[in-house]
Amino acid sequence: MAKRSHPRRGSMAFSPRKRSNRHFGHVKSWPETDASEVRVQGFAGWKAGMTHVMARDLNPRSTSAGQEVRVPVTVVEVPKMIVLGVRGYKMTPYGKQAAGEAWLDAEQMEESFPQITRRVGKNHHKDHEMDKHLTALSEADLCEVRIIAATQPHSITGTPSKTPEVMELGLDGGDSNAKLEWAKEHLGQEIGIADVFEEGTFVDTVGVTKGYGWQGVIRRFGGKLQSHKNSKKRRQHGNMGDFGTGYVRKTIRQGGQTGYHQRTEYNKRILSIASAEDKSITPAGGFLHYGEVNSEYVLVKGSLPGPAKRLVRFRDATRGSEKAAHPYEITYVSTSSKQGV
Repeated sequence: MAKRSHPRRGSMAFSPRKRSNRHFGHVKSWPETDASEVRVQGFAGWKAGMTHVMARDLNPRSTSAGQEVRVPVTVVEVPKMIVLGVRGYKMTPYGKQAAGEAWLDAEQMEESFPQITRRVGKNHHKDHEMDKHLTALSEADLCEVRIIAATQPHSITGTPSKTPEVMELGLDGGDSNAKLEWAKEHLGQEIGIADVFEEGTFVDTVGVTKGYGWQGVIRRFGGKLQSHKNSKKRRQHGNMGDFGTGYVRKTIRQGGQTGYHQRTEYNKRILSIASAEDKSITPAGGFLHYGEVNSEYVLVKGSLPGPAKRLVRFRDATRGSEKAAHPYEITYVSTSSKQGV
């Protein structure tokens, strides 16, 4: 008789599978390099939808070398972000802790970016002395410097929320003083996706997946249905453990929250970066559940986590590899209707 066995259903790698605290991802770490010039390591944009492009494969070792191949891409609208402040971190026995921060003057912020002032508040610093806080940061023993930037959702039409999201972006290159000087020069200025990444580079994408609410164990973990002769139910496991333990172990797959989890996808390739003047990406009838793309956008190879209108964050690749870094020559971008007709 054959042995009745199969791999364990459901990975425990992402436990606990609970809802994300926010609707956009949180970047926990930024890679470090030996670069000499200071540059920003991250950006954020709104997922509009997917389409496909025809590109010439220029990889000489590929089976389709020199031929046109169909490549699925995700369109992400990336309007410019505003640099609001800078934050320094120091190393302690308990890990990295914030040593201080310097923000843009409240009067200047309220005059230039009133929509962000409503989000941050006028009392982000009690004394509002930016130079004083920058001097304190330059004198501290910092191990990392990050800038504080805000999105501009009011410049796009795809998302109903016009509340800016404030987040940290890593800085790479130079020492701490060079990073502080760079942040001081760019306070109150806008940065674009072209200032951060180049076409053809690999990035990590951090986003929150599509939520499905409470689901049973079969849908949540992909377990096997019980036999039709089962005396209880079909869409549950046979038992919850042994009698002697006295409680249900946490490794037992059960129903619960499915989706709306933060996930990071590594080595996603940016195939194209388009300016705000190039509005030819919007398909006939607009993107489903999003509409038109009127700002800068990027084409990322493959899919990204989350539904349309979800904010997706980009970061320098932490597991970068030059093995698959062969160029593509885009010859056609599909703008056919996505309405299913």
